[in-house]
Amino acid sequence: DDRVALSLDIEKWNLECLFNNTDHRTDLNGVDQLIVRRGQPFSISLYLRSGSYQPGISSLDFIAETGPQPSEQYGTRARFGVSPNIDTSTWSAAVTSPPGNTVALSICSSPKAPIGRYTLTLGQSGKIEFILLFNPWCPADEVYMDNEQNLAEYVLSQDGIIFRGSSKHPIPTPWNFGQFESGILDICLRILDMNPKCLRNPGKDHSGRRNPIYVTRVLSAMVNCNDDKGVLLGKWSDGYEGGVSPLFWRGSVEILRNWDTQACQPVRYGQCWVFAAVACSVSRALGIPCRVITNFLSAHDTNSNLVIERYVNEKGDSIQSREMIWNYHCWVESWMTRPDLKPGFDGWQASDPTPQEKSEGVYCCGPIPVKAIKEGELTFKYDAPFVFAEVNADIVTLMKKKDGSTSEVTTTGLVGQKISTKSVGSDTREDITHLYKYPEGTESVKHPSAVNCCIKKLCFSALHLPTFLNSCIISL
Repeated sequence: DDRVALSLDIEKWNLECLFNNTDHRTDLNGVDQLIVRRGQPFSISLYLRSGSYQPGISSLDFIAETGPQPSEQYGTRARFGVSPNIDTSTWSAAVTSPPGNTVALSICSSPKAPIGRYTLTLGQSGKIEFILLFNPWCPADEVYMDNEQNLAEYVLSQDGIIFRGSSKHPIPTPWNFGQFESGILDICLRILDMNPKCLRNPGKDHSGRRNPIYVTRVLSAMVNCNDDKGVLLGKWSDGYEGGVSPLFWRGSVEILRNWDTQACQPVRYGQCWVFAAVACSVSRALGIPCRVITNFLSAHDTNSNLVIERYVNEKGDSIQSREMIWNYHCWVESWMTRPDLKPGFDGWQASDPTPQEKSEGVYCCGPIPVKAIKEGELTFKYDAPFVFAEVNADIVTLMKKKDGSTSEVTTTGLVGQKISTKSVGSDTREDITHLYKYPEGTESVKHPSAVNCCIKKLCFSALHLPTFLNSCIISL
């Protein structure tokens, strides 16, 4: 049986890590292990102990598996054979060498395959291991980005700028994302493995890793530790005993390594720009184009009515409220398609790893298309009303009187100023406010969708009940 004989006669193989990793733009991770991107062929060489490969006579089967419970049903196990040519739309393999005792193979993963650690079984004679990542250079991948300068910035760049300060004086803060530093990719994969969804149902979770929407949402939850063994513990008041002040961090590498070496105990401490920076590092490491966003005068809406209510007493003194306006707040945007939504909402998706409000019972937020925020599509997944309020909420000041009654004092609309990110290829600030909102005071003239936003805000203010959003929109 040629099929069995070939499998048994494989003496050794060469994973061509230097060539493959360079070709797949993963060589910055090192070349001591095979790291490839999905939907793109890679090469391996087989050395036969005896005999030779004969096209049309010899055959060889492959089985690619990921996760602890691989199954074809979940898409975490794929069986395929040698074909005349590579098919980049699915798992496939082709021989690229003439008949002989050395067999050069070209192997390609599906552009929809789950990312993660893989074992590839070669017939009955050997197993190789490799890591598969998202591929923003592959048109069939959901994270495809058709711009080399943007890819260099949002996937390959390890250094960046995060803007802090105030809307009048944005201050650039250098940050080392370090996604290709030694051991960081392994830590990023461990973050995925430690998420509660994986611990409950590893087969289903590994299957979900084919989808950048799913992975981004998992990262939004896992960068903070509020519900799980996440990376960072947030702290916004008092001292920072027992940890490091968020102001002292200069990069993600030390944070991620500390989490890994301390048995997944949360690193103390983080605030919004630290949470966002770590999420950006992990996203880029996994192959998802990502950037850090700063929203100056950012609203934190706790009751989903799209209004920030500030309370004062009759003397004008402020009364404590959970709702507030931050000088600035940072989140991330990740680049991907959104096949789960109606057409027109691909591209940048906002997600926020800073724990503020729960989403589906977990402290996470997003991803939500940035365009959906601008167009007022408040029913879109995920967490559109919260992000919309961060950049668009009205501020209402209410006076609480001694008899318990309240009266409105002022209403202002200063939320969401100078929404900023680092420019491609330079350290200058790029203002992207126009991607999130129409100019103040021009909504009804500029675009009819913006009128709907205003009407929805009125409905929210009247109802103060986010669960009535759908019925409110239907009635409109």
